[in-house]
Amino acid sequence: MYSALRRILFALEAERAHDVGVGALAAASRSKTLCALLARLHRERIADLPVEVMGMRFPHPVGLAAGLDKHARAGNALHALGFGFIELGTVTPLPQPGNSRPRLFRIENHNALINRMGFNSVGLAAFCRNLAGAGNDARIITGVNIGKNAATAFDKSADDYIACLDATHEFADYVALNISSPNTPNLRDLQHVDALDPLLSALDRRRMQLADAHGRRVPLALKISPDLDAAALDTVANLARKHRIDAVAATNTTSSRAGIERHALANESGGLSGAPLADVATATVARLFRNLQGEIPIIGVGGVDSAARALEKFQAGADLVQIYTGFIYRGPGLIRDIVDALRAQAGDQTLREFLADLRAPHEHAPAHNA
Repeated sequence: MYSALRRILFALEAERAHDVGVGALAAASRSKTLCALLARLHRERIADLPVEVMGMRFPHPVGLAAGLDKHARAGNALHALGFGFIELGTVTPLPQPGNSRPRLFRIENHNALINRMGFNSVGLAAFCRNLAGAGNDARIITGVNIGKNAATAFDKSADDYIACLDATHEFADYVALNISSPNTPNLRDLQHVDALDPLLSALDRRRMQLADAHGRRVPLALKISPDLDAAALDTVANLARKHRIDAVAATNTTSSRAGIERHALANESGGLSGAPLADVATATVARLFRNLQGEIPIIGVGGVDSAARALEKFQAGADLVQIYTGFIYRGPGLIRDIVDALRAQAGDQTLREFLADLRAPHEHAPAHNA
């Protein structure tokens, strides 16, 4: 069924297809009947494979990465398609249009995308109205991915992230800090120790204040670049530990064009996602796990377009995985493929037990530099 739909969508310009697809999911989200139909076709065919991460019980470990539903309009339908959790956004404090079009490109023969969207966002007020009015099923574990406005001065970046945390606190099961998109000028500089240390300190302090005021501590995840070297990854891991970050999402898109150098679109600026990113993203997970050793969970993202690629992430140290480009190319059947493969290999073990056994021979093996 999805292959036929994909042919229709891929006949459209990439961002137009994205808008049509998300628009349809947003419309379906407003209909209990359509969501129930989608659930019968997809979600109800996926067996439970529960795992506890960040203090939450996930029905299974396959989630949607940020970027598909930027404006928080399609949560119910995405849940019905079978995701174990969804991450919405990136949202910025003020509305901004992002970069000029075209800004999204398919690299079909590589199962990849290049995007330079630039945090196009409806802004916090509209984003939170969408969340509040969605009537989302309470079972949906929802992360909110937050970023800074392009016009915000670098030394005021923390103000934007705090504003986003304040506004989304009541809606989010966790909040992901996007400091790694290659499409907002200087954003990745927030990963440097002299910027990241005070940023995480300010956010942890604000998170504690919100917890005291509302009786609820919202987990914070940190989304990082695949283009960090080994020393920078170790610095990020150490700062995540220092500031009680609850998870690290590895990774965002890459500025590298390794694997697609000869493609006609290779010179387009933006972040590359999909199959060419898989190995470096997995190496980043492995390096993080070597440092963190389970102290902080890792969300594996990047090039997960098959059950085998997902298993690579889990073996490297991921506790959850997220898909986006793989979902665009493979459709919701990819979710079931991954969960079924995990269940088949886990047998009578819990997922946590299976992952511990999967990693045991590899925990002290040298990790690739990312």
